[in-house]
Amino acid sequence: MATKLFKLVIDATTTTEVKTNPIVDLYFYEVDDAHRFDNTLVIPSTAFVDGEGNDVTGNLTLAESENGYYSLFINGVQQQNSLFQVEETGASLTIQQATTIPTGATIVFIVTNFDPISNSTTTITT
Repeated sequence: MATKLFKLVIDATTTTEVKTNPIVDLYFYEVDDAHRFDNTLVIPSTAFVDGEGNDVTGNLTLAESENGYYSLFINGVQQQNSLFQVEETGASLTIQQATTIPTGATIVFIVTNFDPISNSTTTITT
């Protein structure tokens, strides 16, 4: 008997649902010269107002290293990430090269973290 090659036929369908679940924290601040040190602006977390208009009483929310990021706007203009740093505890936000930022300028600091969830269902028919 001659050798035969049997071909297996499998049909599979996979459906994946992904939810990014963004968690966004907004912070607002008006530049106060009391927080200016030479060419640097060091804003304590308690100088901010949150997205609901309440004074911030604790530390700023930190962006998760794998699933988060920061955005900083000065007078409505987004700034490069290399120009600012968040203290590792969230106690302050430091802006470098701050001599050109006018007193009273509006600063908006946004922290976005994601809590992604994905579900996959695979159906195999033979």
